[in-house]
Amino acid sequence: MTSPAGNGLEKFRANLLAGVSGIRHIQVRHLGKVCAGICDFDEFRHQTKKARRRGTVAGSIATFCSGEALANAGINLEEADRSRIGVYVGITEHGTLETFLEVHSLREHNDDIRFWSHHQNPRSIANNPAGEVTLNLKITGPHYTLGGACAAGNLGIIHGWQMLLQDDVDVALGGGVSECAVEFGVFAGFRAEGALAEHEDPTRASRPFDLKRNGVVVSNGGCLLVLERLERARARGARIYGELAGYFINSDASDFVLPNSDRQAECMAGALRKAGIQPGDIDIINTHATGTRGDIMECQAIRKVFGDRSGAFINNTKSFIGHAMGAAGSLELVGNLPSFDDRTVHPTINVDELDPECAVPNLIIGKPRAKDRVEYILNNSFGMLGLNSTLIVKRYTP
Repeated sequence: MTSPAGNGLEKFRANLLAGVSGIRHIQVRHLGKVCAGICDFDEFRHQTKKARRRGTVAGSIATFCSGEALANAGINLEEADRSRIGVYVGITEHGTLETFLEVHSLREHNDDIRFWSHHQNPRSIANNPAGEVTLNLKITGPHYTLGGACAAGNLGIIHGWQMLLQDDVDVALGGGVSECAVEFGVFAGFRAEGALAEHEDPTRASRPFDLKRNGVVVSNGGCLLVLERLERARARGARIYGELAGYFINSDASDFVLPNSDRQAECMAGALRKAGIQPGDIDIINTHATGTRGDIMECQAIRKVFGDRSGAFINNTKSFIGHAMGAAGSLELVGNLPSFDDRTVHPTINVDELDPECAVPNLIIGKPRAKDRVEYILNNSFGMLGLNSTLIVKRYTP
């Protein structure tokens, strides 16, 4: 994984527990200074300089995350059956960044079409990020990129899970990536909606649930997980961070951007039903809340499912890293997985005055909180055009 708050789970988790934000000011073409989350990773650890020149930002992030995930899982590609490894990368959008860059280059050359890159087509096709992983790591199993808006990080994990259950692969690389903070387009879109976060102190710009929240902080990042069937992971002595328990995906069918709390509640309830558990079994709810009016809708949905006496502790990771779009679901889930071992729930930061409409029970604000039991974590990840996903992970017990 790579995030604005650090690379690798150990560093990421340490910053979440210490309350360290990864947001800073950057200069963006056409917009000037904006608050953003930018990941910093070694692009050439798992790909050559030639491959990087031909490839994309999203492909580079996906390759880095895949290579690091496989190494962490103890899977040696030289010994593995690469035809039985699948790559399932969630993303909010792909291709627009490459087109922005090409149009800018075209303008610099007086609109001379001869300067349009011959790499543009393979760079901008939808399967590119997952495809670059297979090219760089020589993986010959299935690959594709899942366009799931800001629910995509969860969807990459869910789809990898499904492919394992169908025995299409033995190893699935599942999760999501985001390249959104490289060019002006996404920033400009949120600003036009009146939903681009601003703050003189960038570390305080991402403030879900706060009464004075003023929008989204756009971020880059990536997180891919190695998924296996339990018997295989046990047989090779893998370190198991958690066991997938339940998921659900549905659609609001009501608005392009405004969430629907009824459908979000149905999504969480569906995941609980698939996992075969009750709301009272959940110990941590990691929220999708972005620092917009949509935070209220999610809090309404949580109350509908969990009531006002829930024992679940509720937190938010975007307050540290901003909105990593296609990577959000997987990054935010992974940041909470160590709670199975340390029984500590990382907080939500930057909540100075809680919006009364976001006052859900056990919202962890400011400092980490110890919890006697952490057996189930529920992760919400919702996207534009009303795409909802909920993923539940349980503690692995040998």
